[in-house]
Amino acid sequence: MSEVSDVRKSVTVQATAQEAFDIFIQRPMEWWPESHVFVSDRVAITIEPKLGGRYYERGADGTEIAWGTVVEWAPPHRLVLTWRVGPNWRPIFDDERASFLEVDFTEIGPATTRVTITHAQLHRHGEIAEFIHAALEGPSPGETLATYAEVVARHVNRPTARTSA
Repeated sequence: MSEVSDVRKSVTVQATAQEAFDIFIQRPMEWWPESHVFVSDRVAITIEPKLGGRYYERGADGTEIAWGTVVEWAPPHRLVLTWRVGPNWRPIFDDERASFLEVDFTEIGPATTRVTITHAQLHRHGEIAEFIHAALEGPSPGETLATYAEVVARHVNRPTARTSA
């Protein structure tokens, strides 16, 4: 299998790296696209905050399906997860054929952070790697990060500058 290039997208949010990281981990139900689901009637998405933790969704009937595993945990600057997506956007149940989601939180100014998601090592998806790459490729930031930026803006309140009279 030939190498498939990574897909990298980023967005800049008005938040510290810690705030941006916390919202990413604690509020995925708010930013994870409704169209990206493995369970029916999703009621929760959880990213367990530790190395080896799972990230998974739960349906109203109690069904849980893991999207992957936390393979790097370095708050508030970096998080790496396996991404268990198979043919027809259905789940696969092991990390051996999963690619990686590398999420980097880089402070670029006072309370300003660039959040970058890299879909890395897509070749691990085997015969569907090129298809997945083509589906992910597109303008940055993409639906997921655009929604995430809106959620950050809702939850991080910054005082506005006032001028004196």
